Amino acid sequence: MVTLIAIVEVKEGKMEEAKEVLKEMALQVKASESGTLEYIPHTVKGKDNKNKILFYEKYESGEAMKTHMANLAKTSAKLTPLLVPGMDLKTCFEII
Repeated sequence: MVTLIAIVEVKEGKMEEAKEVLKEMALQVKASESGTLEYIPHTVKGKDNKNKILFYEKYESGEAMKTHMANLAKTSAKLTPLLVPGMDLKTCFEII
């Protein structure tokens, strides 16, 4: 299994709109990507994180993750204009 932790920054004043888009986006990902086991966006507490969204994503395989990445531009089309460019992405592998 492969886990991704991704952090993106939402443009000032766009957080509520981003949350609504993310609710739809998360449902779409889970419905259309069978190898995606978890796709959960989170807000992050703390003043330095007020515009941050953290994604917890878990895939059954590297191939499932590649499928998700190939679909990402289309899936996130409504979200991308609400974000500051750039992403902090961590690819994680379970120990057990």
